[in-house]
Amino acid sequence: MSTATDSPTDSPTGFPADSRSGSPVGSPAPDRSPAPEHLEPGQGPVTQAGPALTAELRAHLDGPFGEVREHCRALDAATFGPPSAPLPMDEHRSRVTAQLAALAAEPYAARGFPEHQGGTARYGEAVAAFEMLGHTDLSLFVKAGVQWGLFGGAVSLLGTSRHDHLLPRITSGELQGCFAMTETGHGSDVQSLLTTATFDPATDEIVVHSPVPAARKDYIGNAARDGRLAAVFAQLVVDGESRGVHCVLVPIRDESGTPARGVTIEDCGPKLGLAGVDNGRLLFDHVRVPRTNLLGRYGDIRDDGTYTSPIDNPGRRFFTMLGTLVRGRISVAGGAGAAARSALAVTTTYAAGRRQFAAPGTEEETTVLDYRTYQRRLLPRIATAYALQLAQHELVSAMDDVLAGRATSEEDQRRLETRAAGIKVLTTRHATDTIQECRELCGGAGYLWANRLAALKADTDIFTTFEGDNTVLLQLVAKSLLGEYQATFGDLDTAGIVRFGARLVGGTVIERSSARGIIQRLVDAAPGRDEDVTFGIRGTQLRLLREREAHLIEGLARRLRRATAPGADAFAIFNATQDHLVEAATAHVERTVAETFAASVESCSDDEARAVLARVCDLYALSTIERHKAWYLEHDRLSPARAKALTALVNEVCAELRPYATTLVDAFGIPEGLLTTEMSGTA
Repeated sequence: MSTATDSPTDSPTGFPADSRSGSPVGSPAPDRSPAPEHLEPGQGPVTQAGPALTAELRAHLDGPFGEVREHCRALDAATFGPPSAPLPMDEHRSRVTAQLAALAAEPYAARGFPEHQGGTARYGEAVAAFEMLGHTDLSLFVKAGVQWGLFGGAVSLLGTSRHDHLLPRITSGELQGCFAMTETGHGSDVQSLLTTATFDPATDEIVVHSPVPAARKDYIGNAARDGRLAAVFAQLVVDGESRGVHCVLVPIRDESGTPARGVTIEDCGPKLGLAGVDNGRLLFDHVRVPRTNLLGRYGDIRDDGTYTSPIDNPGRRFFTMLGTLVRGRISVAGGAGAAARSALAVTTTYAAGRRQFAAPGTEEETTVLDYRTYQRRLLPRIATAYALQLAQHELVSAMDDVLAGRATSEEDQRRLETRAAGIKVLTTRHATDTIQECRELCGGAGYLWANRLAALKADTDIFTTFEGDNTVLLQLVAKSLLGEYQATFGDLDTAGIVRFGARLVGGTVIERSSARGIIQRLVDAAPGRDEDVTFGIRGTQLRLLREREAHLIEGLARRLRRATAPGADAFAIFNATQDHLVEAATAHVERTVAETFAASVESCSDDEARAVLARVCDLYALSTIERHKAWYLEHDRLSPARAKALTALVNEVCAELRPYATTLVDAFGIPEGLLTTEMSGTA
């Protein structure tokens, strides 16, 4: 069942202590087998697994929020875990509503709000706790996200002091609400929403209206059953003039659950997953609310009926308003990562015990985890889970700095939004692909509800869509990169593109973390393209990822330069480059995740854990490069011989990490009560 391939070395580990022979990256190679690989000093083979190693890896993965994660691990799995069997929709919704009430008694929700609104202003801890819900029933994860992240976040971050009294009731769960942004006719294009909120000076009220069927608020969590108040995004009209999209609080039910006058509520009904979330649709027929229901931090109506805003430019005002809600996107990434780790833990435990087919001459069947194909499908995904969780820590810490007021510049906010978009894309795609792969790796057993993978697969499928469609978000990332270029060099001329590429490879565009010096040292220490290069050197791995990113963005800038020519159809040119935009953005995020992982390895103080992390980091970086091997060959960054060596080396790293597979997933720290399946202990 294992596959034969050229081996880059005769060493049993695949990593001799010191060898620099081999063809330079990108240069023609003679027709011979790839040369042995090289590892930097201190990157030798890992030794043995044990409880101490698991604890060190867990502490490293928990990052700066270990205490709150441990607190979450102590939550009762029977109360907050997924149902043991599929439930009827209404029953599942009732169960999740009860779970939300139990969760409200914990301190987590209050940590996401400032002290003057009744919270404790520990934003990073709130998001870390929310991430841990990704190991429980994902319907609870989404329900809590709607209540405290989206609805509560809108009131907290878009409202003014006149709305502060609502937050304690929202935090406690007494006042349940929903976040009514998406419309049937407009999803990602928020700026073009059709719902109107027209100020009536005669009554000092705002009239919220759905003028056409396409203005129906669609797929609104908490709307079909439990929500009482909706944060409705609509075009604000004052004195007959549209002021752009703003947010207004609109009661949609009374205390008895009866729809409010002028509000039509429909149930979205059964969905592919997340059966415990009451998604609904809202239509408004000239619903009147007090003027003070406008969440007016970035655009308000004075007592005299005039419109005022601290931001004059409508476009800048709109993006500033949406930018404050970035926490939801960050939280979705965290939950997706947690769900993927749950699937990996279930599958790895199964694979360590499951045996199938005996080798010739033996009677004992082989553990499926010992097959090369199985290792290849599983271990790089475990490495990616490590990389993304460490990148998530950096993202949450940056968010905490912005929300706590330690990072206050527009550049800080833009960088956070860009990073959040990119990490959300990679993590949700990783979850979707990984859970599917885990289902297949577990065979028919993985298809059974009792083994968790069926629910994880169904519940996370939507994660690539909500809180920003992934393809749209990648375009946002690419535009941010190009915006950085234009801000620095102005015109998209040839000289500017070259300087931009050099600056990008230097690691200073978009990402300016404290670890940049460490990463630059690693890259600088790697041999150049005209020297003998081996993939085992961390700096070489990072340089290859940087080169791909730089080349893609430089090429994109050249293509878009045509849009500035007189008479050019700028939209047609932009539309024709969308595939290029997406690929460039993906390369950027992959590079930043790899660099975050590499810096994290450097910061690990425990020698044994550091050795394991180093090898896991190797696997993430090398498998990422291998996934784009065709690009490196097409652009003469790798010779065919070096490409073969890369594939062989990934195989060797997988084989070396195989004895540590269960240790690596045990370090995720998922409560045992959430991992119990029929497959547990399969022999």
